[in-house]
Amino acid sequence: MRMLCSSTLIGEFFVIGFAGLVAMQTSDVSTGTVWAVSGTAMVLSVLLCGMLGRPGGVQLGWLLQGALFLSGFVVPMMFILGVVFGVLWWASVHFGGKIDEAKARFAREAAEQAAADPA
Repeated sequence: MRMLCSSTLIGEFFVIGFAGLVAMQTSDVSTGTVWAVSGTAMVLSVLLCGMLGRPGGVQLGWLLQGALFLSGFVVPMMFILGVVFGVLWWASVHFGGKIDEAKARFAREAAEQAAADPA
């Protein structure tokens, strides 16, 4: 799960940066404010990659997805990208968990088989 979720978060890092560039040119928000918010969100997306294995890491990722969607009030295209990344986040969590379960099951079965066949 961590690999899929981290990939999604790194993709968001770049999207947030590009959205900051667009917001700087098209919105009435000051450049300092745009980069304070965008920069914080970019740093958070990278830090979350390391927090995914800890309690609350995935939930913080959901908060970032919501913030990404809400940034559409400044850059309207972010409504669409927020939905896209929300779906990617869900898929990363859902299917990543299934992959982790399958890996654990295969490792357990291999260990059992190795114990049964000591040759």
